[in-house]
Formats: sequence, C-alpha cells, structure tokens
Amino acid sequence: MVRRIATLFAAALLAGCAAVGPNYRLPEAAAVRAPEAQGAFLSGGTAATAEPLPDHWWTLYDDPVLDGLVERALAANTDLRVAEANLDRSLALLDQREAGREIQGSANAETSWAQRSAEAELQHVKPPARQIYNAGLGVSYDLDLFGRLRRGIEAASADADAAVAARDLVRVNVAAETARAYADICNAGYQIDVLGRTIALQERGVGLTRTLIDHGRAAPYELDRRRSLLETSRARLPRLVARQRNALLRVTALTGAMPAQADAGLLQCRRPLALARAVPVGDGEALLRRRPDIRMAERRLAATTARIGVATADLYPSIRLGASIGSTGAAADALSPLTNRFGIGPLIDWTLNRHAARARIAATEAQSRADLAAFDGVVLAALREVETALVGYAAGLDRQASLDRARDDAARVAAQTAQLRRGGRIAELPALEAERDQVAAEQAAAEGRAMLNEEQIALFLALGGGWAMEAAANP
Repeated sequence: MVRRIATLFAAALLAGCAAVGPNYRLPEAAAVRAPEAQGAFLSGGTAATAEPLPDHWWTLYDDPVLDGLVERALAANTDLRVAEANLDRSLALLDQREAGREIQGSANAETSWAQRSAEAELQHVKPPARQIYNAGLGVSYDLDLFGRLRRGIEAASADADAAVAARDLVRVNVAAETARAYADICNAGYQIDVLGRTIALQERGVGLTRTLIDHGRAAPYELDRRRSLLETSRARLPRLVARQRNALLRVTALTGAMPAQADAGLLQCRRPLALARAVPVGDGEALLRRRPDIRMAERRLAATTARIGVATADLYPSIRLGASIGSTGAAADALSPLTNRFGIGPLIDWTLNRHAARARIAATEAQSRADLAAFDGVVLAALREVETALVGYAAGLDRQASLDRARDDAARVAAQTAQLRRGGRIAELPALEAERDQVAAEQAAAEGRAMLNEEQIALFLALGGGWAMEAAANP
C-alpha cells in the first residue's frame, strides 16, 4: 500500500510540472505593438518637443504654490485613498491565493456526555451513559497537477498589477484637476482685475458724458448707452468672483480639507500660469509605457488569460495528499489502542459534468477576446487624445498670439491718444474710448489665457503624467 502511494506521489510530481491553459504573452496583433503607435506625434508643430515628459509636469509652470497644492492633494485626496485601499485589498487577495499552495492543517477537539439509543444499537437494553470525545490533527497538500492554483495566482497577481495602475491613474487625474482648479483661481483673479479697470473707465465715461450733456455737447441717449455698457460689465463681476471661489473650494476638496479650511490667501493670485517653453511630450512609445490606463487594460487581459487555465483545470481531477492522526471514543479509554486512529493517502476530486466546465472555458475565452479589444481601444483612445490635445493647444497658441498682438496694438493707440489729449489736440472722450478699447483687448487676452491653460492641462492629462515610476514599483 505504501509503495502504491509513493508511486502515485512521484507520478503527480512529474505531471505537475506543467499547467493547462495558455501562457500569457502580449498578443502580436495588439494595437500597442503597431509601429505606427511608437513614433513621434503628428500634431503640435512648434508647440511641443520630443523631450521626455517629466513625472511632475506641473513644475514646468515654476509656481511654488501650485507645487505645494499638488503635493498636498497627492498625500490627502480621498479618491487616492480609495485607490490605495483597493490596491491593499488586491494584494491581500493575492496573498490568500498564494497561501493555497502551502500545506494546509487543521485541529479539532470535542467532548460530550452522551447515551446511544438502544434501538440504534439493535438492543432492548438501555445502553449506559458515558463521556465520549474526539480529537485529531490533519494535514493536506494540493498537488496542483494541472495548475489550477498556479493560474489562480497568476490571475490574482495581474489583478494586483491592475490595481497599481488604477492607483496611478487616480494620481494622474488628481494632479491635473488640482492644477486646473488653481489655474481657474489665478485666471479668474486676473480677469477680475481687468474687469475692474474696465468698470472704472466706463464710470469715468458716464461722468464725462453727463458733463457733456449738461453743456449741450452730447445727446441724452448717450448717457443711457454708456450706463448700459457699465451695467453689463458690472453684471460679469459676480460670475467671475463665484468662479474663483468655486475653484478655491475644488482645490480644498482635492487636498482633502473641509470648505471651512479653505486657504483664502489663494484668492490673491492674479497671475495666470505660463509655460516658458514648448511642452515636452516625448513620443508614442513613451506614452504607451506611461499611461496607467493602458497598463491597467493590459494587466486585465493577462488576468483573464490566466483564468482560462483555471477554468481548463476543472476538466481534470484535483488530487490532494493528506494525513491525519487522532483519538475517538470513550473518555475512559482515551489515547489507548482502542481509541487511537490514523490515516494517510490521496483524495481525488473530479467533476464529471464536462459540459459545465467547457462552458466556463468558452466564457472565459470570450472575455479574453473582449479584454483584448478593450486594450486596443484604450491604446487608440490614448493616441487620439494626445493628438487632439496637441491640435487644440497649437490652435490655442495661435489664437493667444493674435489676442496678444491686438492687446499691444490697442495699448499703442491708447498711449498715442493720451499724448494727443495732453497736448490738447483731441477731446477727453476719444482718449477715454481708446483706453477702454485697450482694456477690452486685455480682457479678451485674459480670457484666451484661461482657455490656453485649460488646453495645456488637457494635454498633460492626455500624456498621462503625474505619477512616478518608483511609486508604481513600490506600492
């Protein structure tokens, strides 16, 4: 008997050298392998360079306040805390899977005062009542002949990797949203200042028009027209103030603080974010390595591939080697040859419903094809998002250049008319009109700068920056 068990054990070890199901490899036909996805981006022109994107892209704005806000957000953001907890959960599930390959053990002990039924003993004499007990130890080891446990561990490991990528994806979004909210604060502050200058000029225009009307040098309707323009400008101010304060509340929430803890000092920002050089975007190959959502989709495909092996292993028997010792019987005979027991041998578990097992395999294979399609879709979406963001950013730079030129032209006209007014060659009203045109041009340039910041941050978000490789390697 012992020889037969040993032979079975040796055969199991030899058979257990391979696991059923496909070994995962990145599919050759995957979109991520396409040569067209690896090269330089097509759009952007002089707005971007092929230099690598830094992990902490927000430092390109050279704004210490922004740097501090992003650092606080990455340390305290609630969405990021959820992602960290999900990662810890995935790692715990992986540890649980790996524990399945260890030797399993159990111990039990129980005792009771009992009396057997006379009829159960086929007697007509009442059996005596006595104390009985049962105690024992058992160990078992799953030979994992067909790799069910190994494939399960592979799937759990890939799931953990996907959770790491999901955590990094949250970091990308938190950094971008923090930068966007801070940019909104600064841009709104700048626009409030420009609008304040516009209102001041229009108030002067109303006063001057009233004087001209009093002296019969202007028609009464001119006063109504200028008052209408003044009230229109004043009506824009509450919206800008609300936009700035709402952006402050967004920053506060992103950094994990209560609204009452908002830093009102941020409202003093009046300088829009500005890049001193072209945006470093790298190339397609770097993008595909960096984007966490691409890595997450690839890891999900790997997990599903491993689960095909788990499902395939259900077609084959599961064999465990076990041994147990114990003692069961009357307490008076405890640990005697009459009560001691032991057992050793294999336990074979084989589900004979092959149809159900093959259906699970087919379902998992279909899921694998769906995951591959989703993986390709994420790659294509990433490339499209970057190209689209580059097109928008390049157009934004051209638009901003035109707005800045218009502002400069208006400033020159205002300077010249002011000089003519001081020389008495023109009236005050035309000079005031030129100054108002200058402020209007500055207002348009300020609004364009806010749009440009939005396009810059959208580009950084599409590029997938905001997480460090060392953080992913050491979750």
